[in-house]
Amino acid sequence: MKNERPYSKEHLLYLRNTRKKNILINVARITILLVFLLIWELSATLEWVNPFITSSPSRIVTAIVDLYKNGTLFYHVGTTLWETLAGFALAVLLGYGIALLLWWSEAVRRITEPYFVVLNALPKIALGPLIIIWCGTGSKAIVFMTILIGLIVAILNMLNGFMATDQSKLLLLRSMGASKLQILTKLVIPSSMPNFISMLKINVGMAWIGSIMGEYIVSKAGIGYLIVYGGQVFKLDLVMSAVFILCLLAAAMYALVALVEKLVIKNDK
Repeated sequence: MKNERPYSKEHLLYLRNTRKKNILINVARITILLVFLLIWELSATLEWVNPFITSSPSRIVTAIVDLYKNGTLFYHVGTTLWETLAGFALAVLLGYGIALLLWWSEAVRRITEPYFVVLNALPKIALGPLIIIWCGTGSKAIVFMTILIGLIVAILNMLNGFMATDQSKLLLLRSMGASKLQILTKLVIPSSMPNFISMLKINVGMAWIGSIMGEYIVSKAGIGYLIVYGGQVFKLDLVMSAVFILCLLAAAMYALVALVEKLVIKNDK
């Protein structure tokens, strides 16, 4: 018996065209970045712009190499990275747990939801002096700021996901005598997985905002410290280098979340 082809010619053609399109998109992204860096470098070299103010890619690379040579590069990167990851993980875990509690108890949800909305609208930077008094001037204050910024976002996003569960499926499970715990584990949590992934993506940005904001307020090390210090002493190459490193770390963290999303989608199929 001959082996049958798993896909039709039309479907194979569609997949081939899709791959070509994705390749072209990636090439276009890289090309735009390279052209931007080239124009930036030429503008600074030919002094179309003041390189002292705008820096340049070559000067950024030199500043990063200098940080590496004096042994402070990985110290500052590691400090900000662990503060960000700790705040991110705690904000996600606490936010998910509190959202589950709010879904479980309608009374608690109705009582507390307005407060969460108000806290979400509150500029967290206004709490900076209080955070310093509560947590001191070390990494605890920075992690706490990171948690504070990401926690409310995690709660509200996951609560919306839990509450958006298909009502017809809920009624079906209830009519079959399912307990609230069974409904939670068999329907609510699985159906809210897209919201969970979306919450992770949002909280990646929130975590970096929180850690850098915390380092602006009180820090003796980290990427935020380098930005503040570079601005104070007018070392703008150092400022731009710190921003560049921050972009790389944030992109890498977002890529990890995107990888988790792909694995989740693949397992659901």
